[in-house]
Amino acid sequence: MYNKTILISLLSLLLVISCKSEISKQDQLFADAKAIHKRVITLDTHCDINVKNFTDSLNYTQDLDTQITLPKMKSGGLDVAWFIVYTGQDSLTKIGFEKAYDNAMSKFNAIHKLVDDIAPKDIELALTSDDVRRIDAKGKKVAMIGIENGYPIGLDIKNVEKFYKLGARYMSLSHNGHSQLCDSNTGERDSIWLHNGLSDMGERVVAEMNRVGMMIDVSHPSKESMKQMIELSKAPIIASHSSARALCNHSRNLDDEQLGWLKENGGVVQTVAFTSYLNTEKFEKRVGYEVEVAKEILDSMGVAWKDRAAQKLMTSAEKDEYYGHLATMVPIRKAKLEKMKNLPPAVDVGDFVDHIDYLVKKMGIDHVGISSDFDGGGGIGGWSDASETFNVTLELVKRGYTEAQIEQLWSGNLLRVLDECEAVAKEIQSKS
Repeated sequence: MYNKTILISLLSLLLVISCKSEISKQDQLFADAKAIHKRVITLDTHCDINVKNFTDSLNYTQDLDTQITLPKMKSGGLDVAWFIVYTGQDSLTKIGFEKAYDNAMSKFNAIHKLVDDIAPKDIELALTSDDVRRIDAKGKKVAMIGIENGYPIGLDIKNVEKFYKLGARYMSLSHNGHSQLCDSNTGERDSIWLHNGLSDMGERVVAEMNRVGMMIDVSHPSKESMKQMIELSKAPIIASHSSARALCNHSRNLDDEQLGWLKENGGVVQTVAFTSYLNTEKFEKRVGYEVEVAKEILDSMGVAWKDRAAQKLMTSAEKDEYYGHLATMVPIRKAKLEKMKNLPPAVDVGDFVDHIDYLVKKMGIDHVGISSDFDGGGGIGGWSDASETFNVTLELVKRGYTEAQIEQLWSGNLLRVLDECEAVAKEIQSKS
């Protein structure tokens, strides 16, 4: 009996020591991740904007209900945000091109207003990798500009250089729908293609982007468009917000063949934190609950729920009003979901880093990066807005990535491609 009591006491002591040791390891891992997160430059290649949030009275210096704001960037340790000049696809007509151009210019102007007038002491526009490091060293946040959909170029190739001079450092040649420049991935739905890849104008735009030093983005164009862009481009390309199709079979993701092309090209895939592009099974099990809660909240606000098909039929003014209601609803829904029991698990940072792991395995650490698609549909459990950015670094540390590798994933690889595009442009310009 005496010996049995001693044995139980010893086992209990060992259990306590083991638990304390495990807690100590977790604390150390958390501290290591915090230190790494502070030292590396964290860069997100895709953050959508609404020009209504770039005014003197309503802007990113305030803690708005958007996923990206300066307070959220500071809180989460997100150093660089690529603000997106996005234009939805419309008719390939003179009127359509003019509207698209005006929309693009309004977003360029909004971004410049933020860095020049609204918050010049807090954030600065970067045009090069040297700018990024210089601005970051001053303790300021960094803004960069990407274009989602080349539709606003219209039929005037001079707009490529004009947009470059306004700060754009990458551009995709299409979005959801075929543009005048190339086919979109959305052609997979009905197998109807407009150009069978790039149009003649699209080929000229690829060459012009190489000439000025603008990165080519293949996140929305079709697979055949991507293939032709790589064949034509003299510089590496990027996928600004895509993940691995082998893990989630969505046309917005890249299959293994595309990953091989991009690796050979020297480019980078910016893994995207978009629920339906990461884990179809988890997304489908969870989304039904989220929609029902959203409908209840919107109904209490006197607003009817609209699915994506209905949203596409809205006018611009109707969309702005509806999206405003959604922005009010989302944080209320988040709080309600957190209190609900027995919910299917949400797509989260673990699922996101699963894609990073896969891409690194397939392509190598030099060809993988990170993006959120915040305020454009992105956001996952644990990285629902910029204030939770640290959680991505924490998960990478847990998976065994070194600080050097984490630096590459967060910013090093993307900035390397930007440098290479700039070098190609200088070489082309020197020969002209």
